[in-house]
Amino acid sequence: MPVAPDSSLHPPASVLLERTFALENLAATEAFGARFATAIEAVRVRPAFEGLQVQLLGDLGAGKTTLVRATLAGLGHRGRVRSPTYTLVEPYALPREGGQFDVYHFDLYRFADPAEWADAGFREYFDSGAVCLVEWPEKAGELLGVPDLVFALETEGERRRLDARAYSESGKACLERC
Repeated sequence: MPVAPDSSLHPPASVLLERTFALENLAATEAFGARFATAIEAVRVRPAFEGLQVQLLGDLGAGKTTLVRATLAGLGHRGRVRSPTYTLVEPYALPREGGQFDVYHFDLYRFADPAEWADAGFREYFDSGAVCLVEWPEKAGELLGVPDLVFALETEGERRRLDARAYSESGKACLERC
């Protein structure tokens, strides 16, 4: 059953921008990830940038991890991108002029209760000015708060549809560039 794009938001926030992307194949998903990486780079250098929370919704096999891998590659990560299903979070410190740029990839699939998110001590990652890419955010309930972006992936045979919603100015600026 498809997941509604804003089902993890309690209470619902105002959508600033909404777009739908047809991802015909793996190459299209990777191309979207590259565009998203370029958008992140443009937005993160703004003085008001305080980090970015991106929630990725979709069933198993919808392409969430594929999209994260493509985004990290677009940001310049050249190593392996592991699914954090068992580790819960994989950190990526990307070198940039003036210091490193942190990206955290979360997978909350194994959480049985939202309290596990709070107990894991992840809040500091979200308050650090980093980009946090979160698979299965609904497993944390209301504890994640309102994201900057929600990407809901839905399979349509071999194709994917990505419904994207921006809930912050940073999220909107990224989505406008995708």
